[in-house]
Amino acid sequence: MKRWFSLISFALILTLVLAGCGGKSANETSGSGEKEVVAWAWNINVPVLKKAAAEYQKENPGFKLKVVDMGREDVYSKLTTGLQAGGKGLPDIVLVEDDRFQGYLDAFPKAFLNLSKKGFDKQEDKFPEFKRALLSKNGDMYGFPFDAGPTGVFYRTDYFEKAGVDPNSIKTWDDYIAAGKKIKEKVGVDLLGLDFNNDDGLFRMTLTQQGTFYFNNKGKLNLTSKEAKKAMELNKKLKEAGIVKNTVGWDASISALAEGKVASSPSGAWLSGSITQQAPDLKGKWGVFLLPSFEEGGNRASNLGGSNYVISATSQKADEAYKFMEYFSTTDKIQEEAMKGGLFPSLNTVYSSKLFTAQDEYFNNQTIWKTFADEMKDIKPVNFTGNYSVANSEAVKAVSEVTNGKGVTDSLEAAQKRLENRIKK
Repeated sequence: MKRWFSLISFALILTLVLAGCGGKSANETSGSGEKEVVAWAWNINVPVLKKAAAEYQKENPGFKLKVVDMGREDVYSKLTTGLQAGGKGLPDIVLVEDDRFQGYLDAFPKAFLNLSKKGFDKQEDKFPEFKRALLSKNGDMYGFPFDAGPTGVFYRTDYFEKAGVDPNSIKTWDDYIAAGKKIKEKVGVDLLGLDFNNDDGLFRMTLTQQGTFYFNNKGKLNLTSKEAKKAMELNKKLKEAGIVKNTVGWDASISALAEGKVASSPSGAWLSGSITQQAPDLKGKWGVFLLPSFEEGGNRASNLGGSNYVISATSQKADEAYKFMEYFSTTDKIQEEAMKGGLFPSLNTVYSSKLFTAQDEYFNNQTIWKTFADEMKDIKPVNFTGNYSVANSEAVKAVSEVTNGKGVTDSLEAAQKRLENRIKK
């Protein structure tokens, strides 16, 4: 546990949070009302929780949910501090992202309510395998699956048409690069934007596409695997093809899409919300196709992002919290509310609703949500481990090196060696 904390640099966080917690007990933090349950969440998750609580109250009078809206990193700081303090200061319910949860579960195996013992196993078949695996340990589930980020390539239909590129003809990443060269020649815009020096999103997506990640399924370092080399080679090929705009930061990335400076973006389904909000005038000029595969006929499903809810094992209102979260995570109506707010649900019973099967006018009347929903069952589980953060920083550095000219093998071997040394400390 000590090593885990040192790796994700929580020392500063601990200092900040201890001051904020003030030594309150879990019960005090959970509110004084008899049935009031407290949840920590951020951003667009907050209104979904509040809406769900209002609906739940109709059948459960007296139930109250207090949602504390705070920044994502603040949630993690306070969660880590509370877990280290044996649960002191924690709320009943906490939102935790996919890439963080396995680390928390490894470091604090008794910190979260065992949902299997509460009967949640009967709901398992309503969620995809990759989410169940992420939230399980020794056969038991410790989290409620919530949103996911099935991936695809968002593309400008008018640019592709002008360049004479049929998106249905793009089967492999090499096809995608060839299409990008045509678009650059005929339309004069780059194929996509990437933040070469600060992000490894494409590397992560294409690792998951191959069923692996920074670590393999046994938790061993995986940066020099053949899958990692393929994923890194793709970054290098795209850069050398001269079809990538270097977009530094999220704002630059979205601006490039909204201002028509790039023709496509491989991303999670959640990107749709940003495009439609930032570029409403481009209605009808965007479409979606699945990620290309590395070999024709290969897997085209992947995931980028997603989150889940957990209940503190020290919660004195665990029963109330469990009943509400089971309702929240398995009720179609609530998950449709999440979808309207820009969060793609993991609950598969909702995929047959009109919201998921209807044509989307913004996306050229495509049924893009059915495309993403169909993809969910094919997404492979991956192992984030408790060393996700430190591994991510080394992978980002490797992407920067490769796209600035260093060899793929040399860069990945160096990254793996650095990562190994950092984990040992």
